[in-house]
Amino acid sequence: MKCGIRDYVISRPSLRSRGGLTTKIHAVVDAQGLPIRLSLTAGQSHDGEAADDLLDYVGAGTIVLADKAYDADRIRTPLREKGAFANVPPKVNRRSKPYVSTWLYRKRNLIERFFSKLKHFRRVATRYDKLAENFLAMVQLASMRLLLRSYDSTA
Repeated sequence: MKCGIRDYVISRPSLRSRGGLTTKIHAVVDAQGLPIRLSLTAGQSHDGEAADDLLDYVGAGTIVLADKAYDADRIRTPLREKGAFANVPPKVNRRSKPYVSTWLYRKRNLIERFFSKLKHFRRVATRYDKLAENFLAMVQLASMRLLLRSYDSTA
């Protein structure tokens, strides 16, 4: 089973807008690009903080595809202990660079396509909600709609 993790920034991080600071959506999708887990963090926070909560369910044999923001030993070590493989490109300043399969890393476009589909929902793309709980609920509703759409019969 492959899963990808990525963050999506609603607007530029750490800038003040009329509603306050910006928000990042973090998501885990399966090998078909369907959502498994969602999380919100503040726009100015580091991406690795959300990885702990999102990846706590990962089992043996799972391949985790993520971008460079999630390259940290504190993320890789628990995954290795669970029997999962982290295919995350190393940061430029990392001394010991782990192996990254470029062939597997190409599958990370599933998460990019998920966020592209999520942006089709106007309320999610423009973030009308003032409270983070309400915004997360709308993101979850849009994700459920995408999930149900994938199971819809074409006959």
